[in-house]
Amino acid sequence: MKPTLLVLAAGMGSRYGGLKQMDGLGPNGETIIDYSIYDAVQAGFGKVVYIVREYFLEQFKETVRRKYSGVRCLDGSPLEFVFVTQELDRIPSRFTLNPERQKPWGTAHAVLMAKDVIDEPFVVINGDDFYGRESFAVAGEWCRAHAASRGVYAIVGFALENTLSENGSVSRGICSYGPEKHLESVVEHLNIKREEDGVIRGDDSMSGTHVELNGADLCSMNMWCCTPDYFEGSAAIFEEFLEKNINEPKKEFYIPFAIDCLVKKGTARCDVLATPSRWFGVTYKEDRPAVVAKFAELVEEGVYTSPLYQ
Repeated sequence: MKPTLLVLAAGMGSRYGGLKQMDGLGPNGETIIDYSIYDAVQAGFGKVVYIVREYFLEQFKETVRRKYSGVRCLDGSPLEFVFVTQELDRIPSRFTLNPERQKPWGTAHAVLMAKDVIDEPFVVINGDDFYGRESFAVAGEWCRAHAASRGVYAIVGFALENTLSENGSVSRGICSYGPEKHLESVVEHLNIKREEDGVIRGDDSMSGTHVELNGADLCSMNMWCCTPDYFEGSAAIFEEFLEKNINEPKKEFYIPFAIDCLVKKGTARCDVLATPSRWFGVTYKEDRPAVVAKFAELVEEGVYTSPLYQ
């Protein structure tokens, strides 16, 4: 069984594929998503499903065809690519869209767009975040171990200290779990940074207090492992969400919310998987030089070749 990689790219627009020079972060203009696909293939994935917007679908397809046409899976078969679109009107027919709404319904809504093209365990990632090779290895192993499972999902958690920016504060969802490493909650913390005394602190969104945080705490970077029955359960949660929020022009349906609802209903559990990888991305424009330097370093160390795709 080869798991599928589901890439949330609907928010990337024309930023993808070298259409703007700032996307070229690797030594030969590689984008972050190029490295994610490379790492996924090395971890045994067999298909990539992109969630994109209709207005840049054809341009996106052409970029993917040009970049990855020769990429092979570990068994020698061609890596499969599938494209689906996320639009704000892709909701159950019994609901009437609020004309004031301008954006689609969030990450969990984006995942639902792939329900007709995925029949195997899959891993969800953001298209513009770097997760690291070890993370894909951990996620791929979990997917293969749960090929016949139902109602079992997982979050790949990163040590908080491995996700900070040197150029400003960040927001992170801190994972809470018991001794069996089953997820109990993800609590958003805002304004997280290492302060002048060397201690990491942030604002707890639940209590509103400024609290000290442990750098080893696992946090969510939106890397999730799901069995395909997730689509059915999430679709039901989405309908409940719309019943309450259909007229709210800015409310969004997020993956942590959907999984939390399924867990609380008693129909699912979510494992917490730890990765030693260091996450990075361009949160601030000042982050870009450090990200470019990091990719150059990884190439120098032999972790990646350059160019990444021949």
